[in-house]
Amino acid sequence: MSELSKAEALERANAAADAAREAAATAQEAASAAQTYADQIAGAAGDVMTQAAATAAGGAIEPFVFLFSVFVLAIFVGYYVVWSVTPALHTPLMAVTNAISSVIVVGALLAVGVDLTSGDGAMMARVFGFLALVLASVNIFGGFLVTSRMLAMYKKKQR
Repeated sequence: MSELSKAEALERANAAADAAREAAATAQEAASAAQTYADQIAGAAGDVMTQAAATAAGGAIEPFVFLFSVFVLAIFVGYYVVWSVTPALHTPLMAVTNAISSVIVVGALLAVGVDLTSGDGAMMARVFGFLALVLASVNIFGGFLVTSRMLAMYKKKQR
């Protein structure tokens, strides 16, 4: 291998830095485009579900009934998924559940912080936000207790 002179090394470093800047700019553009697409999809998702419910029943089913039935089905699917998990996978599953609950806590804090002068549903938003905050906090605390208990089962007992 040959030694590079300081000028050559500086030139190569500058070229690498320029290439990194171009890659970062391209990545930023791609992230911006992906965010735009995600926002468009998220905005249309609620409308699509409501329209699908109305179309499937010829307009005779209420959107609330359709969304409530999806909620009930999610409860049953969640129940069977959780109870069919092997004990070895219980700890990672609890970690994911705690992560989801932490996102719920953030949303609940936002709901609790609603300005009461902003409109008709502000008080209900605060009440449901507080309820969500309490239940998610209990879920996180219980998840940590169960996880620590599960991990304690694998520790060697001291005599």
